[in-house]
Amino acid sequence: MNRNVLSRRVLAGVALAALALTGCASNDNSTEPGSNSGGDSAYANLSGELKASGASFPDAYYQEVIEAFKGEAGKVTVTYNATGSGTGKKQFGEGLVDFAGTDSLVKDTDGVAAGSFLYVPTVAAPITISYNLQGVDKLQLSPETLAKIFQTDIKTWDDAAIKADNPGVTLPSTPIVVAHRSDGSGTTSNFTKYLDAAAAGTWKLGSGDTVNWPASTQGGEKNTGVAQIVQQTNGAVGYVDLSDAKATGLKFAAIKNKDGQFVEPTLEGTTAGLEGAEIAADLSYNPLNAAGATSYPITAPTFIIVKTSYGDAAKAELVKGFLTYLLNDGQDLAKEIDFAPLPASLKEKALAQVDKIQG
Repeated sequence: MNRNVLSRRVLAGVALAALALTGCASNDNSTEPGSNSGGDSAYANLSGELKASGASFPDAYYQEVIEAFKGEAGKVTVTYNATGSGTGKKQFGEGLVDFAGTDSLVKDTDGVAAGSFLYVPTVAAPITISYNLQGVDKLQLSPETLAKIFQTDIKTWDDAAIKADNPGVTLPSTPIVVAHRSDGSGTTSNFTKYLDAAAAGTWKLGSGDTVNWPASTQGGEKNTGVAQIVQQTNGAVGYVDLSDAKATGLKFAAIKNKDGQFVEPTLEGTTAGLEGAEIAADLSYNPLNAAGATSYPITAPTFIIVKTSYGDAAKAELVKGFLTYLLNDGQDLAKEIDFAPLPASLKEKALAQVDKIQG
């Protein structure tokens, strides 16, 4: 089970505990028929196995939903391997997994054939700017300052630009250690897309699942790897999803949004960012740097990509069943583990997208 799930199991509430008591199966494929809760679940007749991989950003949420789904579909085994968005898209294109998680959109170079897949939005969450700086418990950063930090134009925490963002705060001369993802990552894509938009003219490294970080920076695998670098290094700063940042006990900065307000990474700020996002016909959307006084500006979407046709009616029904559960009952679990559920209108569109999946 994912480390985040273990650390948060107590938060899942009475309803999830009841599911666990009445029908949770183990992860060893030894689930016995009829072990679902009471056998009257809408998913009780499903059986089989689903394999998935991809983004680590939503991993804690997906693991929680998978665990809860066991109580409703005791004859189904779902596994999700947090490989990073880049690897997930590649494995999906190669037919190694039934669906993939991604925080970034599919590109021609990802190995997924155009027209062969659908985007299904699932949840959203803030990307925190987590830091470890002894003696500094509150920090504010503007987009321009943030860009200069991550491309190493600013090298110490007492730089004039950081001081200007934090009047009255005593900042040490500690060297800045920048931590970033070493693997192809939708979190990296969203963070750098944000800097491209919010710090245009200052940010020079471009955007994508990978970018050419300065040689003096440190790379960590998955969100957990970046969180670990920050946790273990005084002076470190990195971009980490809220769920992993909180699980690791990190401090995170308030970021200046499009309306000029410094906003902390909260689910309320994430929801405000979602409300300002424009949704494309394929259900991709971009809430980064959204307007609104209470919007947290580094709000990232995440998606599951599925096949338009599986060539197997039973497999298609399994995928549709799991995603329908995720978009209905599963949305109630999101806030408990620091993810924002979809707005009602987007949820309905996502359910309609699931219905398009063919056998």
